[in-house]
Amino acid sequence: MKIALDAMGGDFGPPHLVGGAVLALREYPQIDQLFLVGDTPQIEAELKKNKCNDRRLEIVHSTQVVEMSDGAVQSVRRKKDSSVSRAVDLVKKGDAAAIVSAGHTGAAVAATTIKLRTLPGIDRPGIAAIIPSETNIFVLIDAGANSDARPEHLLQYGIMGSVYSRHVLGYNNPSIGLMSIGGEDVKGTDLTKEVFKMLKRSSLNFRGNVEGHDLFAHPVEVVVCDGFVGNVILKTCESVGDAIFKWLKHELTKNKLRMAGAFLAQEAFKAIKKRVNYEEYGGSPLLGVNGICIIAHGASTPLAIKNALRVAAESIEQQVNPHIIEEVSRYNETQAPLETAVR
Repeated sequence: MKIALDAMGGDFGPPHLVGGAVLALREYPQIDQLFLVGDTPQIEAELKKNKCNDRRLEIVHSTQVVEMSDGAVQSVRRKKDSSVSRAVDLVKKGDAAAIVSAGHTGAAVAATTIKLRTLPGIDRPGIAAIIPSETNIFVLIDAGANSDARPEHLLQYGIMGSVYSRHVLGYNNPSIGLMSIGGEDVKGTDLTKEVFKMLKRSSLNFRGNVEGHDLFAHPVEVVVCDGFVGNVILKTCESVGDAIFKWLKHELTKNKLRMAGAFLAQEAFKAIKKRVNYEEYGGSPLLGVNGICIIAHGASTPLAIKNALRVAAESIEQQVNPHIIEEVSRYNETQAPLETAVR
């Protein structure tokens, strides 16, 4: 399999991105070719630091970088030689099957949507964030791609999230919940009330509305929401997790007795930290585009990039997009056709 990595995106640029690429090549022999897209001298310098001359690597030079201050769509139109745009071009031409980017999320979403288009039957792509709970890991979709969603978009997110949960995460019949402010179907906004009806009529394993406290106490395998709500949930989870570990560290170092207890429990703390560490999950697939796109965290470390490349490889291996097309087609055959969103 062939994957393109935006080697200039993210908070730390080539040092972390190229470092992650090197780790991935050492661990994942199924990657046949890895394109590093970006400034050639910088990439070559990092490869030299990592003592890597793997023949599966190919550098694709680009002269521009999308900055966080750039507009998403404007960056695609005005920075045609940006690293993320050139990486998407490789997928469009068929040279690569997937793109991984830790850069400007909006630019990655815009570039893939504009250049690759969406899959048949899908109107808007959605970011599928993977979040651990006490008993499982669940898909939160959409985590930030589409903040102005229509009911049919959320129905499609339910279908795509179910496909990913089943074929990549291994849940045979993923349960689906709709994010709302109450468990009853009369609770929520006009959007969620309409989506509730659509999901209930579908053949998906829909369990009804879920509230914020249900995410970790009574988890489902797929949580459906619009991109605005999903992004707020995702970033809140990240910040709360960071805060709890800081509070623990502060309290456990107050006296020698607590420090002794912390020492005895250090393996448990390490296990919990690993379970909630975003680096272990790598990146979030942008489901619904006609190609594999993995959105990595802006602050990704080499470990996170390595795992983002693993996620890309898994999506290719498990044929996520063909399964999505199949499920949408099946829905259209058994239910009223999915409404086409006004573009």
